[in-house]
Amino acid sequence: MNGPARITALAVALAGMVLSMSGCNRLAARDQLNKGVDAYKSARFEEAIGHFQRATELDPSLPMAKSYLATAIAQNVVPGLNSPDNLKTAEQAIDIFKQILEKDPSDINSLKQVAGLYFSVKNLDEAKVWQKKVLAADPKDPEAAYTIGVIDWTQAHMNKLKALGDAGIDDDGKGNVKAPKKIMEALKVQNAPLVDEGLQYLNMAVANRANYDDAMQYLNLIYRNKADVDFGNADAVKADVAAAEDWTTKAMGTRKANEEKKNNKGAQGGITMDSSGNLK
Repeated sequence: MNGPARITALAVALAGMVLSMSGCNRLAARDQLNKGVDAYKSARFEEAIGHFQRATELDPSLPMAKSYLATAIAQNVVPGLNSPDNLKTAEQAIDIFKQILEKDPSDINSLKQVAGLYFSVKNLDEAKVWQKKVLAADPKDPEAAYTIGVIDWTQAHMNKLKALGDAGIDDDGKGNVKAPKKIMEALKVQNAPLVDEGLQYLNMAVANRANYDDAMQYLNLIYRNKADVDFGNADAVKADVAAAEDWTTKAMGTRKANEEKKNNKGAQGGITMDSSGNLK
């Protein structure tokens, strides 16, 4: 066999070996993925992370491996804890979800996960930005709209507690009409945009999920913030408080109906994979 022929034969053989190795890696990656899912379902999250990490190394093109890896890492994030380690874990999961979004900007699972992780570590501004990205991809998503409303209420409520607390005043939940005008006028400027946006998104949540009792309860709360914003307008304050009480009644009735429906259907639960292969 002459030189060129030998080179051609060697190239063909090497190509066959590469294809064979590639095929083996893909099979091994699938095996690691399945083991990771089993570990995740049993709440063995560290073990699951190891399997998912190995799957991504064996087959970087495996579409679900990164998503599952980031989801498993996210399970180690403690909601509300701002310790350096917890923030580092959250950022690690967020970074992987963002890598997925670089290839598929409309991946709804990754968008929701990033938004949820920012909310968990109390980065409310970023959480709101990402929930709006969720709504851009899925305008009918009630949970994204609800979360934006919750964030708006939380920020407005914190503003109110600080303003009233500095003056030694307790919030009466009914517009604080006896508070000093100077304090309430400043609070109005600060909270009016948050209240307007919160009302918009909480109403959107209820429009997209008619039995959304949590959203109804937050409509009650944000109408009480609206009563603060309407300070000085007695009729508006009265209407705001009445709306708040009406939403409380609706929330209680809807929650009762939801619980009865749930009891009739029987308890359901467990971690499964949906039709897209996402863990839930």
